[in-house]
Amino acid sequence: MGRLLPGVPRGRRVSVTAQVRVLGIRHHGPGSARALLRALTEFEPDTVLIEGPADADPLVALAASGQMRPPVALLGYASTDPSTAAFWPLATFSPEWQALQWAILHDADVRFCDLPAASSLAADRTAGDRGPDPLAALAAAGGYDDFEQWWDAVVESGTRYPDNTAELANDYHADGFDAITEAMAALRETMEIDEHTLRREAHMRQVLRARIKAGAQKIAVVCGAMHAPALSGKPGPAAPDARLLKGLPKVKTSLTWVPWTHSRLSSASGYGAGITSPGWYHHLFTHHDRT
Repeated sequence: MGRLLPGVPRGRRVSVTAQVRVLGIRHHGPGSARALLRALTEFEPDTVLIEGPADADPLVALAASGQMRPPVALLGYASTDPSTAAFWPLATFSPEWQALQWAILHDADVRFCDLPAASSLAADRTAGDRGPDPLAALAAAGGYDDFEQWWDAVVESGTRYPDNTAELANDYHADGFDAITEAMAALRETMEIDEHTLRREAHMRQVLRARIKAGAQKIAVVCGAMHAPALSGKPGPAAPDARLLKGLPKVKTSLTWVPWTHSRLSSASGYGAGITSPGWYHHLFTHHDRT
């Protein structure tokens, strides 16, 4: 089992030169998951921060159980009003799940870094407001009308044979993660980022600062590609982020893991981060040599 949520040992020196690697992924992208595993193995972080509700950290240890088999989902709900709820689904081919398993296997400190469910459930947001979709903008810029076709052509089709270095040209392994971050940074300059997203990114930076202050030496941040530019480079002064997060409403929240299904990962189910064919992506991740 990984080193989960440890305290800082007495007398431990605080790192001022921590290496931070931001790995921007596509949620539920098998190509992202495969590239991420290679990047983590290459970087060997002692700390892994994963986009997900920070108040779900006590549930991380349960993911080490052999009886926990995805698809699963983190469920957060208002304790006094269970109809106010949110799910964070994970499949075998979800990069976040693979990052979680890698950290546990390699004894890394692993935790979630996104805005706590207690705050996100209390946020006053319009139903169906999913924020900007820069990945769709990238697909359009590449001349594709259909996002899934673009993603398959650019990422998935280039990661079916990970031992063949020629195939890595279309994979955002190594410098490719930096290229995705640069592309997202350029797109963000043309977009209006909503307040909820800005608060989420502020919280992620606050968690990153806390881990650096706690003495982490090598930190991998696994987040949606859209957030990567906001987390790359030096975190900067904490005061602006603290002001952005100050006074956020909160609701008493309960969190747990629940079983999930591939059909509920489908875009046809209405899931905002859904994919066209979860079964195909599962096959692509688990049997990449028989596509």
